[in-house]
Amino acid sequence: MQKIRPDLGIGHNIRGLRVRSGMTQEQVVAKLQLAGLPISRSSYAKIETNLLNIRVSELVCLKNIFNCRFDDFFEGLEIEEEQ
Repeated sequence: MQKIRPDLGIGHNIRGLRVRSGMTQEQVVAKLQLAGLPISRSSYAKIETNLLNIRVSELVCLKNIFNCRFDDFFEGLEIEEEQ
């Protein structure tokens, strides 16, 4: 059975997508709030540092904000074979 390492998170990829989009955390949070998602800048910062799990609704909205594919959020995550 394959499993994703439990210590990996997608926060680093989210931060990279934001930086490549040329946006600040405040700008991303404003767009999330305009889309009806109640999130603060501090909560968003915790998502980027893997201290807070992201909700699916937030992930879908970020996909639209960053104009990216869902695969981009999971790039570089390694799958280990269970022994």
